[in-house]
Amino acid sequence: MLGYMMRRLVILLLSLFIAAIVLFVLLRLLPGDPAGALVGVGATPEQIAAAQAQIGSDQPLGVQFITYLGDLARFDLGKSFVSRASVLDEISTRLSVTLPLALTAFALALLIAVPMGILAAVKSDRWSGLVLSVISQIGIAVPVFWLGILLVYEFALNLRWLPSGGFPLRGYADPGRAIESMVLPVLTIAIVMSASLMRYVRASMLEVLNSDFIRTARALGDSYTGALIRHGIRNAAVPVVAVLGIELSTTFLGAVVVEQVFSLPGMGSMLLLGIQQRDYPNIQGVLLVTTLLVLLTGFLADIIQRLLDPRLRHEARR
Repeated sequence: MLGYMMRRLVILLLSLFIAAIVLFVLLRLLPGDPAGALVGVGATPEQIAAAQAQIGSDQPLGVQFITYLGDLARFDLGKSFVSRASVLDEISTRLSVTLPLALTAFALALLIAVPMGILAAVKSDRWSGLVLSVISQIGIAVPVFWLGILLVYEFALNLRWLPSGGFPLRGYADPGRAIESMVLPVLTIAIVMSASLMRYVRASMLEVLNSDFIRTARALGDSYTGALIRHGIRNAAVPVVAVLGIELSTTFLGAVVVEQVFSLPGMGSMLLLGIQQRDYPNIQGVLLVTTLLVLLTGFLADIIQRLLDPRLRHEARR
């Protein structure tokens, strides 16, 4: 198992390195020069040349690439072309919004989807199971931004229970307002994600309920509930864990939309601002950190799968 983890870790680092190269190349293939965003329309050639020298875009592409890799080796994501602030410091600040948003929504979606998915599978031949299945299908079809707007309209504008958006300037130093500002965004992501997860949990449980080992456990004297708890849930969890990794990765990526709907100062708004300003260090930093989060999520999901299923551990040893 340890050898497998080391191999997966090497693959993760190699994937991150390749992603860094691809991001660098793709941004430099875009037409125009980022120095133009600093000086604006009508700038003189001298002003443009000074801006290019300031951000280093006047250097050959190879020199820029070597400088970029050297900075990454020192865990330095550079400085913003526009604000001259450290990209790593800015991302650290933004992650304090994006990570709690994504992880809390993911945990809430699990609390909803797992019991509802199991119930939908157990009651699949009854009207209650059909209703749960239809509800999950409708939830999958709902766009996350549209649901966010509906929640704002109902709970912020009509009922006035929660703020429609924004985040306190003092951050979590003002915990009451910080939690209030996160409630609607978390609900928005959790509702949409739980609908998708419920379908996967239901499908996995249906496969387990019709398996031979459940019938064998029943024949050996286990009750239906006991066989389900002792044997069914663990086996059903193995394929679901892989889906959970994908869903959590999607949550990090989907934070761009949700943060815009609720005006949250997270990674998504930083990325959009960087694109508007052609701020290459900000764009590279956000996308690289997001890629790292996605790769780490896949790595953890893969390890958890092998901890749950000894057959996968045996296959890895072979």
